[in-house]
Amino acid sequence: MLKKERLQWILEKINVKGVITVNDIIKELGVSDMTVRRDLDELDKEGLLIRIHGGAQSIDTPKVKPKYEKSNTEKQELQIEEKRAIAKFASQFIQDGETVFIGPGTTLEHFAHELIAKNIRVVTNSLPVFTILNQNKSTDLILTGGEYRDITGAFVGSLTANYLQNLKFSKAFVSANGVFGDSVATYSENEGEIQRIALDNAFEKFLLVDHEKFNKYDFYDFYNVSKIDHLVTDSNISEDAKEKFGQLTDIMVADE
Repeated sequence: MLKKERLQWILEKINVKGVITVNDIIKELGVSDMTVRRDLDELDKEGLLIRIHGGAQSIDTPKVKPKYEKSNTEKQELQIEEKRAIAKFASQFIQDGETVFIGPGTTLEHFAHELIAKNIRVVTNSLPVFTILNQNKSTDLILTGGEYRDITGAFVGSLTANYLQNLKFSKAFVSANGVFGDSVATYSENEGEIQRIALDNAFEKFLLVDHEKFNKYDFYDFYNVSKIDHLVTDSNISEDAKEKFGQLTDIMVADE
């Protein structure tokens, strides 16, 4: 590939994803680390992207996530009403008798509260979700186990991944810290990998995120918005975000 073609490829990718890493480019184009870094430096000098550690971001990326991971307790105080609305709206898509996966996150904890009365099978790697649903003894409830992350209450790692590989779900419900371009991102690579496996093994994929998550990114990009069947959010989503992401997936707005 000629240099001109290579630079154009980088710009096209970064304008879609919002952020790209040196390793991403090496893997896709089969060029050296030094070549990639020179290309990114050149595009940065021309004002066509912004160089960041380990890669680059689009000049249109509006906001960088904090460099620290908020705890489950901290997140419980954020966008409470929006998360409740999303949870209540999304609960209508689960019917008695279904087998579903529910990932970690405070939005999904609100979601679990809405499911207590349902006669379903739930597989989860979230201890808070498990604790909430365990109130209903008619729920067939499975907690994956694995390496425990106290900050989010999630089980991750190879044991969790291996367990989920052989399971199929009628629906999978996950959340995220950021949705940008065609990417769904979270802080922890380990948590992202578990959610990716669960989504891949589900016949219908749901992403539950409040309006604050749009046009923001985090450390680990674990899925594509375009591969999600339904994105459920709250009524405070901007018209711009609704139109932009609505081109990639089905946007469902709670209490619209």
